[in-house]
Amino acid sequence: MDTKTKKLVQAALMAALTAVGAFLRFPLGAMSFTLQDMFTVLAGVLLGWKWGAASQAVYVALGLMGLPVFTQGGGLGYVLQPSFGFLLGIIPAASFTGLLAGNSGDRKRIVFACAAGLAVMYLVGVPYMGMILNLYMGKGLSVWTIVKTGMLVYLPGDALKVAVVAAVAPALCRGVRRADA
Repeated sequence: MDTKTKKLVQAALMAALTAVGAFLRFPLGAMSFTLQDMFTVLAGVLLGWKWGAASQAVYVALGLMGLPVFTQGGGLGYVLQPSFGFLLGIIPAASFTGLLAGNSGDRKRIVFACAAGLAVMYLVGVPYMGMILNLYMGKGLSVWTIVKTGMLVYLPGDALKVAVVAAVAPALCRGVRRADA
């Protein structure tokens, strides 16, 4: 199997894992705590900036086409959900994570790359959430309330997810490199 085909298969697998992560959810505040973003940063670490982003773009595209792969379903109407900005944010998050992680199996670098990738996701998701809640739904929430409910409550769980990725990624990276060889 040539390298491009292997990368396509790996990207499809990471898109599928991200979809599975949407259904591994725990209600928390305005949204649910899911494992989507864990698989997003893992995609960046394992596949690199280009293929990691591609895997997440495939996931988002499938959901927008109507497949029920998002936490609350799918379809074009999902763009009006407050959480859709986070879905948009996982694409650059995977890319940025992959860019920073490089081909390193170093746990400290992986932790930094994952944290930075999640920060990118929040930079896209939180303002989008505020826009939908305040402009579309007319909620009139303060910036502090949006930041608290859209990001701060999720940071402890994100720290745990980053720790899991840092623990498993070095061995998985070696396996992906062997498969690519």
